[in-house]
Amino acid sequence: MKHLLTILALIITTTFFSQDYNLKKGFVAEGYDVVSYFSNKAAKGDHQFTTTFDGVKFKFSSKENLEIFKKNPKKYIPAYGGYCAYAIGAKAEKVSIDPKTFEIRDGKLYLFYNAWGTNTLELWKEEGAEELKKKADVNWVKIIEKK
Repeated sequence: MKHLLTILALIITTTFFSQDYNLKKGFVAEGYDVVSYFSNKAAKGDHQFTTTFDGVKFKFSSKENLEIFKKNPKKYIPAYGGYCAYAIGAKAEKVSIDPKTFEIRDGKLYLFYNAWGTNTLELWKEEGAEELKKKADVNWVKIIEKK
């Protein structure tokens, strides 16, 4: 019975944690193609190439990128649910992003706020991306536990 409760708790926890996404405009990454970022491009997704994963919608610029995503979706999901990585690290706050401002670091997609003269990707690099990433990892767990 104890083993069953542990498994159930893990399933519930994973389900709740996995569904904390920035869904501005109804899609992860504001409808930008999360696969395209890995080719160093921020490409808008097309309504004819969409899928749902983990209860949220993703849009892609091509059928090819849609199929790539379907083979390994977790690889392409942005860190911190697609919220600004800098804000998660520096302030433990969920902040919207500019989908054209991104970084691929250690095989993971990080998105950033960039408006009103503030480019948090630049701040991320200037203030020490590795240290901010460590803080963001800890802060993200705290944020999703509060849900």
